[in-house]
Amino acid sequence: MALPEGLPGDPAAEIDALAQRVADAEMYLDMAAARARRDELAQEAARPDLWDDQEQARTVTTELGRVAEVVDRFDALLRAVGDAKVLAELVREASDGGSPDESLAKELVATIETLRTRVGRLELESLFSGEYDGRDAVCEVHAGAGGTDAQDWAEMLLRMYQRWAERRGFAVEVDEATPGQEAGLLSATFIVRGRHAYGLLATERGVHRLVRMSPFDSQHRRQTSFASLDVTPFLEDVSEVEIDEKELRIDTYRSSGAGGQHVNKTDSAVRITHEPTGIVVAVQNERSQHQNKAKAMQILAAKLAERARAERQAELESLGGERADNAWGNQIRSYVLAPYQLVKDLRTGMETGNVDAVLDGDLDDFMEAELRRLRGS
Repeated sequence: MALPEGLPGDPAAEIDALAQRVADAEMYLDMAAARARRDELAQEAARPDLWDDQEQARTVTTELGRVAEVVDRFDALLRAVGDAKVLAELVREASDGGSPDESLAKELVATIETLRTRVGRLELESLFSGEYDGRDAVCEVHAGAGGTDAQDWAEMLLRMYQRWAERRGFAVEVDEATPGQEAGLLSATFIVRGRHAYGLLATERGVHRLVRMSPFDSQHRRQTSFASLDVTPFLEDVSEVEIDEKELRIDTYRSSGAGGQHVNKTDSAVRITHEPTGIVVAVQNERSQHQNKAKAMQILAAKLAERARAERQAELESLGGERADNAWGNQIRSYVLAPYQLVKDLRTGMETGNVDAVLDGDLDDFMEAELRRLRGS
């Protein structure tokens, strides 16, 4: 039987190898403990008096949802491995019987490729050891040195992370975008919602360098420009953060964003400045001033919580990350479009010549390499 290109010589052996990796992951991720904790939380959530203490009830239901999601995803992968074994057997029987089924074989190719991806993501779970790695992420893109090219680069970075999030099935909320003077963006704030969004995006925190033939230079000369990404874990419940309203300067203004490309138009954008720390948060995409203020307060509280943790515990300094000038010499990664094509991470040494794919959100390999470097594996 002539099988489609990409099918392993022995599909059953390939699936068995993937099944063994899943079995190994079940041990080091301690799925038995996760199942026990899920059942314990489910019993607690079923108590009729649970909501007598609303704060405790929210804690229980939130953890139950998180643990149940972990168990359900793992069990779904186990079922997928079993289904793949059955499909491989059907393909083998059809081939041995002299009636090869090309459509089944193609389905097996796709199934094995999907399994490889899912198993790889499962193994990545072991690299998330930070307290907040499982959270959603508040991200900020800022244009750095390079004038209009840097502002255009900031907009390209925003799109890159939006596309990355779409690839993973994550949701993205752009809460504020300040347009550049001629093109692009001066800055943008967005929230990425998805499992381990913070743990993944924290690996991207830093200065990103772009080298290309400038579309804004009349002589089309090569230009180097910089933009940075900052990432903070997003806390849905920020009740533990005390904010004195007297320490806030709250300004309201009409949105001057780029319209539907980035944000929804609104006449009630809100900018909050926390005067003791100088932290500034702006939100403009909600429907009302009240909603914009509420979202801005959430983001501010998350930033203040991060600051407090970094000050309180030296080992959590990585949450805030090292602040460096958004310019030459401080980049974590270079994106070269001319005179050759190359994306290279200066921390891990990982590189690729497929610049277009990276700018279209193909970042998982870079993120995993940095996670492994940070974990020493």
